[in-house]
Parts: sequence; C-alpha cells; structure tokens
Amino acid sequence: MTSDATIQGQARFFHHLYGGISAAALRCALELDIAGIINRHDGPITLSQIAHGIGSSSLDVDSLSRLMRFLVHQQIFDQQESEEKPLYSLNECSKFLLKDAMNTLSSLAMMITDPLIFSPFYKLSQSIEEGGIAAFKTYGVSIWDMFASNPEAHKGFNDAMACSTMLNINVIMSNYDFTSLKGTLVDVGGGVGVTLNEIVTKYPHLKGINFDMPDVVSSAKAYEGVTHVGGDMFTAIPQGDSFFIKTILHNWGDDKCVQVLKNCRESMTERAGKVIIADIILSPTGTGDDVFEEARIGMDMIMLTYFDGGKERTEAEWKRILEEAGFRRYNVIKIPTTVSIIEAYIE
Repeated sequence: MTSDATIQGQARFFHHLYGGISAAALRCALELDIAGIINRHDGPITLSQIAHGIGSSSLDVDSLSRLMRFLVHQQIFDQQESEEKPLYSLNECSKFLLKDAMNTLSSLAMMITDPLIFSPFYKLSQSIEEGGIAAFKTYGVSIWDMFASNPEAHKGFNDAMACSTMLNINVIMSNYDFTSLKGTLVDVGGGVGVTLNEIVTKYPHLKGINFDMPDVVSSAKAYEGVTHVGGDMFTAIPQGDSFFIKTILHNWGDDKCVQVLKNCRESMTERAGKVIIADIILSPTGTGDDVFEEARIGMDMIMLTYFDGGKERTEAEWKRILEEAGFRRYNVIKIPTTVSIIEAYIE
C-alpha cells in the first residue's frame, strides 16, 4: 500500500516537473493580452468576449478555454460560475500582467520566459560539473556581450529591469524614510536616474548624483535636483554624504562588492553618513516562511546561471563583506517585497 508520504512526494515532484508550464502559460496570456482585454470591460467577461478581444479570425476557442482553465487553476485569473457561461476576472496576481499598470511585471515575465534568455539553464549542470558560467557556455560570451550584439534582447532586459525597479522603488518609498539624510545622495549604479528622481522629488532637501557607466548616463533624461555622472564604480565614486545601492551588488562576487563599498566609504564626506543597500537577504537555510522567499532563492539560481560571481546573500554574508569594507555597524529593515534595506555605517 502506498504511504501518504509517498503520495505527497509524488505530487510535489509533479508540481516541480510541470512548473515551467505556468511560466509558459503566463507568457501566452501576455502575448494574447488576456488581462488587458478583461480590464477594458467593467466587470467579469465570458470566454467569447475574451476571444472577440483577441480578434483573430482563426482563433481556436477550445484551446483558449483550456488555457483559461489552467490559468484559473493556477490562481492567475478568477472564474465565476453564472447561469449561462463561466465569467473570468482579474485578481491581485493577474493585475501584474497589465502592460500599462504602474506596478506591471509584464516585461519581466516576457524576459524570463524568452527562449534565448532561458537557454543557459540547460547548461547549468555542465557549469557545475566543469566550472564556469552557464551563460558563457551557452552564448560563447558573457551575457553583457550577448546583449551588446542583440539589441532586441537587450531592450527586453532593460524593460524588465525598469518594471522591476519601479515595483521595488514604490515599496521602498512607502516603507523607508529618507528625511534624516542630508546634503548629497549618490545612487551607485543608478541607471538612467529614475529611482533617484523619485527620491529627490519626494525629499527636495536632498541633492542627487546619479552614477553609472558613461554609456548609460549619456541617455538619461534631465531631472531637477539630479546630476548625472559617468564612471566606473570599481575605480572611484563621486563624493556624497550618503550612498544608495539598489540591486547592484548581487551581480558581483564578494571582492568586487567590498571594492565598491570601500569606494563609497572613501567618498563619504560625512562620517555620520551611511550606505543604504536595497538587496535580497536570503534565509540562512533557504526555508524561510516569508511569502517572497521562493522568489529570492529563485533569484539566486538566476545569479548562479548568468553572472560570474553574482549571488544572493544571507545576512551573515552581508555582514562579512560590510566589515571587510570598513562598515562596522549595520541595520536591517524588512519591507514587503523581495529586497530588504541594509543601512551601513562607518561609526
């Protein structure tokens, strides 16, 4: 007789085995703009209305019905039974598929499920067995060099990072108070300055320096209170009273992170200033009960697959690199998203 434990193990195995189908179905829903079609109506709509919104003369309605059944089962959309036909509506999950929404994750979903972007995972076992980076074994170059020669993929990556940034900065701005900062805030690896503009607009007593590679800041818009500066964060960082580093350090190994943090310390004009790091903090065992823990541990697999030295870190690992960089004191602030805030102090 099969034990309950065996049955549960089998069910869990199938859940993981077919997990990729959920990502593929999300991409399908995005390509068909199902969330957008539903959102343009005043309330729940029928399958026929979704089909009409897709607008294909050769649409396979039965296939669409089976897709919706799967998406409802995965709790991506809601289904209500009516006297005549099922009615479909958005829920808190499918709202992230709305392409024009402030907190959309549509570009991130499209990037993660892009066959070209996902393909390095098929080289992961080889990279573990032989050493090296799966992305390099797949593309023959680093992922950055692949993007440089593939404008479409690079745009998809930039769009994905933009929507992920907007989601995180909205949560950060709602849960972290920059009021105590004085003088100049330097955003290290700040891209085209969107994040720093949000901060300086809300806290106009701050002056902002948006610091990134010269080719990045050259395309940045002008923002009141923000100065764009190009350079290499591993060489030197502009002077400031405090520094903000959002989801940058996880791209690099410990030695590189220590160098960036040392450069921040050396450029800090006030010893009472601080470095504010917004990045993932992993549970020590990878089994935390936080609702975002699965996403965090999944991000570490992405770093493992694509980046040389890139990794997500536990609090103990963050403490080690902060101390090595000369930051003896730190404070962790948990916020309701994948990242946490780490305030690092010299004194």
